[in-house]
Amino acid sequence: MRILVVDDEKKIASFIQRGLKENHYVVDVAYDAETALEIAEINPYDLIILDIMLGMGGKDGVAVCQQLRHNKVNTPVLMLTARDSVKDKVRGLDAGADDYLTKPFAFDELLARVRALLRRESTEKVNVLKFEDLELNQLTREVKRGDTPITLTSKEYALLEYFMLNANQVITRTMISEHVWREDFDSFTNVIDVYVKHLRNKIDKDFPTSLIQTVRGVGYVMKK
Repeated sequence: MRILVVDDEKKIASFIQRGLKENHYVVDVAYDAETALEIAEINPYDLIILDIMLGMGGKDGVAVCQQLRHNKVNTPVLMLTARDSVKDKVRGLDAGADDYLTKPFAFDELLARVRALLRRESTEKVNVLKFEDLELNQLTREVKRGDTPITLTSKEYALLEYFMLNANQVITRTMISEHVWREDFDSFTNVIDVYVKHLRNKIDKDFPTSLIQTVRGVGYVMKK
């Protein structure tokens, strides 16, 4: 599952991003309205977590939500705010938000609301990624190749999901570091290559066809 977090308070955005990644979600972050609108239209997110009090870019979270809906972006939106009045909640929901969470919040409650919105969305979309004989269930996080179950660590799972969401596209190490690791991760270390090797050993080694291939000097591609 891929989530966009929009919050101009970098410490809060980093906290949410880290917690979501620990729970196996792929997470992007935008710190202003303009960036949020741009990448929300480009990338197929499963959920957007949007702070109502954006102080940069000339638009608050309500305006961003309204613009997303105007642009036919129907991704579920969970709105965050320090305001807890009924009027503010109604304003956010009327703008097109699907749920509303008041700061400060317990992270367990945030996760519960995320799961609830994703379950609601799953009734309208397929949550099983398939490539050749490889399957990844985004709801149960079960992975199998053919009839063989495959056990992955949380980081291996996030890496495989990113490969499958971008099958047949060349993925650079920088792209992997931004989407699977933290933004400040050094993409020039060999950690990414080590994890790709571990993943290959689990999904390719004992099967007739290798799905993850190296693009020398660039990165990797998942293809037959």
